[in-house]
Amino acid sequence: MPDAAAPRDAAGDLAGRDPVARDAAEEASAFSHAPVGPDGTAAYGDHPDQVVDFYAPRGPGGTGDAAPAGSAPLVVVLHGGAWRAPYDRRHVTPFADFLARRGFAVANVEYRRGAEGPAGEPPVAGRWPDTFDDVAAALDALPALAARTLPQADTRRTVLTGHSAGGHLALWAAARHVLPAGSPWRTGGPAPLRGVVALAPIADFEIAGKLGVCGGAALQLLGGDQHVAERRPHADPALLLPTGIATTVVQGRADVVVPQAVAEAYADAAARAGEPVGLTLLEDVGHFPLIDPAADACAVVAEEIAQLAW
Repeated sequence: MPDAAAPRDAAGDLAGRDPVARDAAEEASAFSHAPVGPDGTAAYGDHPDQVVDFYAPRGPGGTGDAAPAGSAPLVVVLHGGAWRAPYDRRHVTPFADFLARRGFAVANVEYRRGAEGPAGEPPVAGRWPDTFDDVAAALDALPALAARTLPQADTRRTVLTGHSAGGHLALWAAARHVLPAGSPWRTGGPAPLRGVVALAPIADFEIAGKLGVCGGAALQLLGGDQHVAERRPHADPALLLPTGIATTVVQGRADVVVPQAVAEAYADAAARAGEPVGLTLLEDVGHFPLIDPAADACAVVAEEIAQLAW
């Protein structure tokens, strides 16, 4: 489990700061960027949330000659937010733009999330089965959508990435061919991916539950205690191994939202299944710098993606 050199943090020198205050400063930095509009949008279903935004590859200045058709690897982004309604794809549009400026074609996927809760109550995490229906449908539709909307994308060089709850969905989407028999999302073979880069993913539901990650969001995603035994085998990446797809997890050691123990539990489960999973641990980095273009941790993420894509 290699440790990367401690990146500078966009929120300032946070070493030694109270973990809660540190997390708040990192979140504020990540959410301080204005949303970046896409170069094109395509629907993969009839619901307003069943859409994909596409970002064309471009240089650091954001301009330049259009890339030739099929010349840029495609990075598929699944956003986080604990599968809850208030957090949509807009908060990762600066991250999508950051990747596009690194020369990638980018697809930023939206999907249905949990409904708003009763007055005074937090929103529910995820919808069963809608959240999974959408991610499966989006990934199945992406090659054709990209061909029409973003011809620069080379779908033969696709890397799937996601942050937090989106990291869970990325790992899950790459494991559909090992879902239990009879699962509605099971595929006949591995997805045509170069690999997966999961960013602080909610990757092991048992450990996430014990740690109370995101207010018990994983349990809510499954529909509550009464559905765990039935649904967890269809949803928990730690139970869907080995996948045979190259996988790297990037995790901040200072993450108090999805702690390091969750990533380590997934990596351990993969090792027991005979599958090596890369685990890049970043010193003095919390949850949000991984998707913050102003943070050095984001450059580490881009490099991990590049190692799989190019």
